[in-house]
Amino acid sequence: MIRLIIWLAIIIGIVWFSVTVKLGQKTLVEHVRAIWHTNEVQDLKHGVEDKAGPTVDKLERGAKAGYKAMDGSGSNAVVIDAGGDARELR
Repeated sequence: MIRLIIWLAIIIGIVWFSVTVKLGQKTLVEHVRAIWHTNEVQDLKHGVEDKAGPTVDKLERGAKAGYKAMDGSGSNAVVIDAGGDARELR
């Protein structure tokens, strides 16, 4: 219980520091927000979305197929092949 209280105090202290203490003209949160909105970071975000998009789609299809197989709503077992495509076993 004491451990939990110590961790909560540390987290509250870090949040308080990040929001209230000025580091130059801005707080830590304001610095991070300003960096996050730069053109370079926006380009990085879009590049990651473009590259990771197909992988995320494959993971979503696999998760949905796995849930469908587990739920029993699918009549056959579902296998995800090396290409990430779901197919049913008959």
